Amino acid sequence: MPSRPIHQVLSDRPFLSVSADVPVRAVTRMMQEQHRSAALVTEHGVLTGIFTERDATFRVLAAGLDADATPVGEVMTHNPLTLTEGKPFGHALHLMYENGLRHVPVVDANKRPLGVVTARDALALDALDFGAELVRREEITVIL
Repeated sequence: MPSRPIHQVLSDRPFLSVSADVPVRAVTRMMQEQHRSAALVTEHGVLTGIFTERDATFRVLAAGLDADATPVGEVMTHNPLTLTEGKPFGHALHLMYENGLRHVPVVDANKRPLGVVTARDALALDALDFGAELVRREEITVIL
């Protein structure tokens, strides 16, 4: 799976996109309703930032900001590292590991968002490997 192109990992999975002027509370409610751990922030369809659960916790809640009055654009990560959909998933894993990221936006050549690769996608790799290992162990047990 690490060699699969990112667009196959995303497989048309929906993502949340908001404008920078939307209040934090509204964004976090959308994240909750759509079961997303991040929102991509765009201006005129172009990615300008990313807002994650960690941003909500550390940049808003811990900072004592008013979630109803604070626009997401004030507390997002500006100009996040991004990937294009043709890159292998292993490249995304390396980027996340090297930079301590849990979310990497995937964009087209015009910086328009196509999706988000998450740390959870990496866990899916471990789950596949774990499942294969269980099957191998069962086969060995049958043989013995």
